Amino acid sequence: MKRKRKQAQEPETPLQQSEVDGGHQNKSPIPAIAEKVPIKQWSEDDRPREKLERLGPQALSDAELLAILVGSGSAKQSAVDLMRDILKDSNYNLNTLGRRTIADLTRYNGMGPAKAITILAACELSRRYRDTSPEQRPSLLSPGDIYDYLARKTGMTHLDVEEFWVLLLKQNCQVIKAVRISHGGLTETAVDLRVIIREAVLANAPVIAIAHNHPSGNTRPSHQDDEITERIRQACKIMRICLLDHLIVVDGDYYSYKDNGKL
Repeated sequence: MKRKRKQAQEPETPLQQSEVDGGHQNKSPIPAIAEKVPIKQWSEDDRPREKLERLGPQALSDAELLAILVGSGSAKQSAVDLMRDILKDSNYNLNTLGRRTIADLTRYNGMGPAKAITILAACELSRRYRDTSPEQRPSLLSPGDIYDYLARKTGMTHLDVEEFWVLLLKQNCQVIKAVRISHGGLTETAVDLRVIIREAVLANAPVIAIAHNHPSGNTRPSHQDDEITERIRQACKIMRICLLDHLIVVDGDYYSYKDNGKL
């Protein structure tokens, strides 16, 4: 009696992944998603935000700067890697990137309309920045220059209460900014010289001018005015900051400590 030969059967191989859909089994394997390391888990030396804070924006690549703007990437890519891919497809040219459309950018996984709009807005600002001339800052070379600037920018000459201001200046006496130190009563206002010095240090201002108004219309300095001027002069001397002048201003007139030989 002949026995039937058993047909050789191929060994069964386990499915990598399967799913049932409507009673049919899909045996095609689904590739695993590569695990990405979120930027917040990077070394602090490599994180774009911390790197900018530590070294300044010049130390960052275009992709790192753009990654700060978009904030996040996708499940597969960090924001930096995403922006590297987009820049690569833009020939690493920011002008080319700025000419792409929202539809172009949203084709990338992890790049939604809001992120695309942010990138295009940044590119447009960059173009406008290149076309803008540097601001011409006024130079306050005389007490009259200081008075005119204060009257135009602060309006303190017309106030019925006292205010104390400090003008932070560059070495050539160009204005960095004006800061109101205090806003007080009818006859006096509190002045904290530590605040004045702090403002000068934070703005890297090698020169300052100070001013306050007299609502009474009398430009003559009081004994208290003389005392605070001397205290500020001494503090500036210690910090190697030049105190250019102290003005007492009223509507249409002023008193200059420098012009009167008191500085």
